[in-house]
Amino acid sequence: MPYPLQSAVFQWEQGARRLREADTREANRRVNRVMDELRRRLGSTFTAEELADAYGEGTSWADQLSGMESWIVDAAFHRYLREARNYAGGRAPAEPDPTRS
Repeated sequence: MPYPLQSAVFQWEQGARRLREADTREANRRVNRVMDELRRRLGSTFTAEELADAYGEGTSWADQLSGMESWIVDAAFHRYLREARNYAGGRAPAEPDPTRS
């Protein structure tokens, strides 16, 4: 089942906010470790929706990389979102409206 992109982006933005507040070298190092693993898992060609689905499948694989802090994982997903092929203008695409054709 697809993970709602809007929900994922909200969570990721919260992680990015905490990262900005923490602004420590160690926190950024852990974010980069999670991003490296995301790159290995998703590759360099992915959509924002695929990233959200990967998030929805679970992030237990990132526990050791993040120091068991979920906001680090969220910040990494937020940063990796910028590399999605359908990420434009600093915003993830809106989810399609199922009532419109």
